[in-house]
Amino acid sequence: MSDSPSSPVLLIVLLALLAIIAFSSGTEVAMLSVNRYRIRHRAKAGQSTARLLERLLQKPEDWLGANLVILAAASVFASATATLLAQRTGYRHAVPITGFLLTVAVIVFCELAPKIFAATYPESVALNTARIYRALVLLARPFLWVTNRMAYGLLRLVGVVRAERASQTLSTEELRTVVAEAGPMIPARHRQMLLSILDLGLVTVNDIMIPRQEIAGIDVEEPWDDILEQLRQTPHTRLPVYRGALDNLVGILHMKRVAHELARGTLTRERLIEIAGGREPYFVPENTALNMQLAYFQRNKRRLAFVVNEYGDIEGLVTLEDILEEIVGEFTTDPATVTHKDIHPQGPGVFIINASATLRALNRALQWQLPTDGPKTLNGLLLEQLETIPSPGTAVNVGPYQFEVLQIADNAIRTVRARAPAEDPASALASR
Repeated sequence: MSDSPSSPVLLIVLLALLAIIAFSSGTEVAMLSVNRYRIRHRAKAGQSTARLLERLLQKPEDWLGANLVILAAASVFASATATLLAQRTGYRHAVPITGFLLTVAVIVFCELAPKIFAATYPESVALNTARIYRALVLLARPFLWVTNRMAYGLLRLVGVVRAERASQTLSTEELRTVVAEAGPMIPARHRQMLLSILDLGLVTVNDIMIPRQEIAGIDVEEPWDDILEQLRQTPHTRLPVYRGALDNLVGILHMKRVAHELARGTLTRERLIEIAGGREPYFVPENTALNMQLAYFQRNKRRLAFVVNEYGDIEGLVTLEDILEEIVGEFTTDPATVTHKDIHPQGPGVFIINASATLRALNRALQWQLPTDGPKTLNGLLLEQLETIPSPGTAVNVGPYQFEVLQIADNAIRTVRARAPAEDPASALASR
């Protein structure tokens, strides 16, 4: 017994072992909780400690194994040291009392407190302990090699096969969650734009297209004076040119190419057809996703495309501006008011709406929640609800929203009066 360490020495050793347990518990939580993308950003900025930490995080089995080694060893030796100290007191119940006190100390001071601190400041703790873990990994590597082989061998015996390491890349839904919860780090408008970009793959050209009956175009078989008047009055820079019906397209007319001849009065019907025929129309299937269509517009250097169904019939028109508005919102929208070419506020919570407007556009402009999994336009939604062509004055409710049919033309609803719930955000904006 004369060669045994003194009690004060054993007490110091016990405290050191408890400190090692606290270090192991806290740093493990920090390493698992740290924001990997922020660490990657710091590493790319040239911070050496961040680069070291990023390398450690890429191989979690190494640092977790080293952490497990020191945690297991410290726990075993701490228990043995405490038992030895208890026995030296000579008190009959010293060992169980010491075991109880050691358990409380480990739970409070070596587990809960370090883990709470590390979870609160994971980045600081992880960066400050990265070099320590690097040294521990190097020292424990031979032992870890042996223990890992034993562990994998045991797993194979019970039929568990080692899987490939899961990818650290984020899915679209995970990215959407990250952006949505970014809080004040990203302004609300920018956050909405990022979410809209992520949603482009979920929306098709059929969801945002200008319906066929709303397409402005030039019929070359109409009287020439009417064509000239249409050219002078049109607000569009590009117009489809057709013969008799939209399905008989001649081409796309760019107003810039006819402006000078129109101003000089030298434009003729034949010249108009010739100019339009120089730009062939561009067709896309109705189920094309917006992210794909945006890429097609860029690749083909186009700004508009005709949307066709499975039979090749033209269903509508989609433009580059329509896709951009899905990302940034209406170009003419004033955030303080409800403004949209198809929406006309009439009073608090009351709007006159063009029924050919798409439900997505109405939801975005008025912050409504009309269903978009069926018909794409307000006219289609109301006809589906009524199951017949209504007469003016017919009223119908869609969820909390009330609609009154005002005009009917060509077997379709043209305009409606809509009333939103009193607590609806659009109601407050319209009342200003």
